[in-house]
Amino acid sequence: MAAKSLQEQLLGVGLVDKKKVKKLKAESLQHKQKVKKGKADATDQDARLEELKRQKEEKVEKDRALNLERQKIVEQKAIQGQIRQMIEQNRIRKENGDIAYHFTDNKKVKQLYISQSMHDDLSRGRLAIVKLDLQYELLPEPVAVKINERDSSYVLVCNNRVESIDDDPYADFQIPDDLMW
Repeated sequence: MAAKSLQEQLLGVGLVDKKKVKKLKAESLQHKQKVKKGKADATDQDARLEELKRQKEEKVEKDRALNLERQKIVEQKAIQGQIRQMIEQNRIRKENGDIAYHFTDNKKVKQLYISQSMHDDLSRGRLAIVKLDLQYELLPEPVAVKINERDSSYVLVCNNRVESIDDDPYADFQIPDDLMW
């Protein structure tokens, strides 16, 4: 019993004809040549490897840039949370007063009604005005300086601190009661 090839068996049964067998042999030969050519052509493969390596490096660089951007956003949110916490913990309750203190917020003049002692503290730099969620809050000056270091957009008014008027050369002289200005 002689072993026949698959093609001969299919021809014997009548499932394929001679034209189909020749066509399959030609395709098989072309496939073998392509495979041989692919293996022999190592320069194409080197070029493909270089291209893949370059694409991988570009992807790594792009991912690194995205990670830096995300990290900056996370840091900015953390700073905003710290500022919010500092304002909420250190805000001074506004004493309703009859003195209007004028200040600017985004090129608009705003006013805050406060007591005389708060007005003096704001003028001397002991207090500062900060903005949190469309509300104005009064804070001690050291806290406002710390907030200003993190993000200056929150602090609206922080005057230079003036402790006392002891350096006034005319402090020893009294002003007469009947003097009219």
